[in-house]
Amino acid sequence: MRERAWQVLAVLLTVGAVGCTEGAPEQEVLELSFGHVGAPGSLFALSAEEFAARVNARLEGEARVVVYGSSQLGGDEVLLNKLKLGTVDFALPSSIMSSRIPEFGIFEMPYLVRNRQHMARIEEEVVWPVLAPLAEEHGYRILGVWENGYRHVTNNTRPVRAPDDLAGLKLRTPRGTWRVKLFQNFGANPVPMALSEVLIALRTGVVDGQENPLAQIHASKLNEVQQYLSLTEHVYTPAYVTVSPDHWEDVPEHVRMVVEEEARGLRDFVYETARTLDRELLVTLADTQISVNWANGDAFQRASQPIYDEFTTTVELGQELVDRAMRVAGSE
Repeated sequence: MRERAWQVLAVLLTVGAVGCTEGAPEQEVLELSFGHVGAPGSLFALSAEEFAARVNARLEGEARVVVYGSSQLGGDEVLLNKLKLGTVDFALPSSIMSSRIPEFGIFEMPYLVRNRQHMARIEEEVVWPVLAPLAEEHGYRILGVWENGYRHVTNNTRPVRAPDDLAGLKLRTPRGTWRVKLFQNFGANPVPMALSEVLIALRTGVVDGQENPLAQIHASKLNEVQQYLSLTEHVYTPAYVTVSPDHWEDVPEHVRMVVEEEARGLRDFVYETARTLDRELLVTLADTQISVNWANGDAFQRASQPIYDEFTTTVELGQELVDRAMRVAGSE
């Protein structure tokens, strides 16, 4: 009898332990929001989605990155403000950084970045040692440097082959200080506005044209309301995976480590995807109703010198940044 009693007690204890385990709440998965302005199919969207997939695979059950594209969480200005408030975890700003931090205007200098290999060296020589610490001082921590891309001009008035062809055109630009100055220098009338507003502005004639990488032009369907695509490649713009230093420190260390590794490690994927998009979209767009032409890059470069002169003389580190970027170009 005593042996039987002990057997029953053992069963009851086992059942009780199992019941307690089954009734225990599951560990809550930390959700990290990633907001950006790119439309589906854009380089921003493809990069952010690949980043989320890689992070989520490594942190399954612990944390999850959720991507909100197409300005669902706001345009670049709103997203940068939300980072500081802690209501968004990641943003992917590009040109707008030059309006917040003058030294980021280095990437508004026309024809500075020769190719993506050059950009990779500029990242190591300029972004991490100089620009990233400056961003941190202003309340933004850069985790990775991705790409927005080489920018081109579209409009409904005329093909743009030389700077004089921009004279008088109302041209949408991002809210980057130096982009506005650049197109003023070329004789255009730049109109800064959020990317989410551009399609309607073009359709209604509020602006004559705009400038963006091919991936943004196609994904946002801007080519459908434009007659001319002029391949100017006037500026190469990076994009920065950005968080708030204050709120980022609240994220568990292991999660931060994985996210930071994947943000830095995604660059090769971003570059290869960008190359593919550039090739494929040029063919795709050429087969639409939009008329495509190459611009005279030499003429645009000659007309760009005043922008370099102003940047290097008015921005405290301007000359040093330009020198660093050009010095690593010498190892092509």
